[in-house]
Amino acid sequence: MASKWRTMLGKKKSPKVVVLEKDFAGIKAGSKLFVATPQIIDDYIRCIPAGETRTIERLRNELAREHQCTATCPVSTAIFIRISAESALEELAEGKPVPAVAPFWRLVDPDSKVAKRLTVGSEWIAAQRAAEQVG
Repeated sequence: MASKWRTMLGKKKSPKVVVLEKDFAGIKAGSKLFVATPQIIDDYIRCIPAGETRTIERLRNELAREHQCTATCPVSTAIFIRISAESALEELAEGKPVPAVAPFWRLVDPDSKVAKRLTVGSEWIAAQRAAEQVG
């Protein structure tokens, strides 16, 4: 049976584009906001090559540009990163090899708020980055 994290990751959702009626999370009213899905975020993470990192800001900017929007929702993005990361951690705990899971440690900075919310914590992310000799 799939865990709650993998269930959330596997839910079929469609991305959305909304025009903000008022300022939200530092994004001005009238802006076009891209709201991704857990699967879109997971796919992005899986495309980060070994030995490289990305920032969450870069992910959001690239997705916004790709979908002709001003910005990508920072709130849902953080939630979807956690869904991808926790799903990957469960797969690792079940014996799946590192190359077969979403390498969220290439995106999540060990000192970030997102890292602090994960079940493994900052130290694990830092150790994984050190093992790959990245940031």
